[in-house]
Amino acid sequence: MEKKLIELQLQSLRDKLYEVVEEKGSFTHPAVLAISEEADQLIVALQTMKIHGEQSEAAHCKSSSK
Repeated sequence: MEKKLIELQLQSLRDKLYEVVEEKGSFTHPAVLAISEEADQLIVALQTMKIHGEQSEAAHCKSSSK
């Protein structure tokens, strides 16, 4: 998934999370936890993309310097 798309989805989930917390009045309500878990998955995807991007750049720099 493209980084910008994931970031947009993550922001949307954050907004939804705030709304549901307000509505349910609890951070531990199952609906809140489900949204939080979905956001966590997107955060992990972004972190993974960042790590792989940094590794690709480092590999590219090494091959370019030879």
